[in-house]
Amino acid sequence: MHARLLSAPSPASTAAASFSSLPSAGARPRRASWKPRGPASATSPPALSLRARAAMQPAAPLPQGQGGSPVHGVSNKVVGVLGGGQLGKMLCQAASQMGIKIVILDPLQDCPASSVCHEHVVGSFNDGDTVREFAKRCGVLTVEIEHVDAATLAKLEEQGVDCEPKASTIMIIQDKYRQKKHFSKFGIPLPDFMEVDTLNSIEEAGERFGYPLMVKSKRNAYDGRGNAVAQKKEELSSVVASLGGFEHGLYVERWTPFVKELSVIVARSRDGSTVCYPVVETIHKDNICHVVEAPAEVSDKIKKSATGVAEKAIKSLEGAGVFAVELFLTEDDQILLNEVAPRPHNSGHHTIESCYTSQYEQHLRAILGIPLGDPSMKAPAAIMYNILGEDEGEAGFFLAHQLIERALNIPGASVHWYAKPEMRKQRKMGHITIVGPSKTSVKSHLDKLLQRDTYTPKKASPRISIIMGSDSDLRVMKDAENIIKKFNIPVETTIVSAHRTPERMYEYAKSARDRGVEVIIAGAGGAAHLPGMVASLTCLPVLGVPIKTKSLSGLDSLLSIVQMPKGIPVGALAIENAENAGLLAVQMVGARDSELLDKVAKYRDELRDMVLEKAERLENLGWEEYLK
Repeated sequence: MHARLLSAPSPASTAAASFSSLPSAGARPRRASWKPRGPASATSPPALSLRARAAMQPAAPLPQGQGGSPVHGVSNKVVGVLGGGQLGKMLCQAASQMGIKIVILDPLQDCPASSVCHEHVVGSFNDGDTVREFAKRCGVLTVEIEHVDAATLAKLEEQGVDCEPKASTIMIIQDKYRQKKHFSKFGIPLPDFMEVDTLNSIEEAGERFGYPLMVKSKRNAYDGRGNAVAQKKEELSSVVASLGGFEHGLYVERWTPFVKELSVIVARSRDGSTVCYPVVETIHKDNICHVVEAPAEVSDKIKKSATGVAEKAIKSLEGAGVFAVELFLTEDDQILLNEVAPRPHNSGHHTIESCYTSQYEQHLRAILGIPLGDPSMKAPAAIMYNILGEDEGEAGFFLAHQLIERALNIPGASVHWYAKPEMRKQRKMGHITIVGPSKTSVKSHLDKLLQRDTYTPKKASPRISIIMGSDSDLRVMKDAENIIKKFNIPVETTIVSAHRTPERMYEYAKSARDRGVEVIIAGAGGAAHLPGMVASLTCLPVLGVPIKTKSLSGLDSLLSIVQMPKGIPVGALAIENAENAGLLAVQMVGARDSELLDKVAKYRDELRDMVLEKAERLENLGWEEYLK
């Protein structure tokens, strides 16, 4: 029997106590219950629970599916969301800040969104009758899960109901094979794939694509569920059986030896305009997203390519909203689309704290026709850690609560607990986002959170690079590295000759920014061309350190650095003062790193104290005793 909302009592019977589906500002949000509709009776109306009575709708739906009381906020439309999981919860939290009313439809009475939505209608988002009744309460209908009754959404659209994204998009996304065919038609780069429906066809796929072979269910596959790998031909039968057989609907993909998994959140407004969030890297554990690093540590070229593929894919779909595009980065720097989610996504959780506009606010902006917000990051770096169930029941809750307690002592950490009533292994129970001034900082904080000591600056991408034309300059340039290491900043030191290895110098300068380098310190001996040549090849700041020579004692090097042409600046330090170059580089890196600047201030305080201590000693002892 389908679940439906019971008919409302007549206005006359409720004159003393009328109820509105949307309470006025300040009123306590009410939930609506869906109850099975019993046989019709002309004499005896069905019994109503107090919970059901408190949420009765007026007999005639009001314009745009809204209740009787006015909605005061960014939009006067009530947003209906199919699904009340953690994505729905965070969508409701964003809506509450904007004065937007959200009504959710979810079968679980204590689903995560139930505690923060304006109204919770308890019912199935896969039941056509339920979805149709629910739509009457809403000005615009959207989803936080794609496994909904898309056929009903299509019929509702024909009747004028506003669904975003469109039902056609949901239908494409629900069937992963259909999704692949759709994107292939639009020239989106994908792993090779083919449909299989017999043992012969899957054996043929194995011969064509080789092994290992990825076998996938067309529908209801997520977080690794519905996927299996056949390492050799002999395993095909068992793999097919593990996925429910060919009748379940299967297809195969050529195995992709990717080096990173990337993701791009794309938002598209009702007018078709799009904005893209910075490319992030997703790190999985047992096929479940475990860690998200923002921004991804890849070259600008790869970021541009990933964003281009993601935007092109979303423009091929219909409807407004936020979409997540999961991508593979291959060994030869190719970007391949893995799959798309037509909703906010795990890889965008970090945006709540790290971006000017969170993906949840952006989704609301998009579906309501409000101008899209700024997707750029307001923090230099962020890392999101999924709290996955480590054990069943209370034991799992205990471990999760210990993790949360540690997170509350981590600078820049924010805890999001989904309040799911049941703990299971590998279930997503919450997440923790850490923002900070650098990737080094947030990774070290994550290590502290996880009580591990595996991440060191030496393993990190260098933020400062020290180069010189010859190892004879090392006696001076080592001072720069020594001072930089005092501040625990990842640093690299190498030899790059402008004259003897010009190709190496060119490649080094061109790649420095993509490798995460923020400042270059270049030793300048002899002809002193290295700082200037490198500065002409990169937009990164370059600091030149003149090195003494036998002929002119470094004066030629100093003059070469300070007489750079307009448009190619090089910072000039005193002759052989590499220590100051290192300290200046630290301050430049610390311009957006308050923790690092605090360390610089402490270092200067120590220098001041050392001088004051010497002055006091000299005054007390006299110069003769002082010099002994």
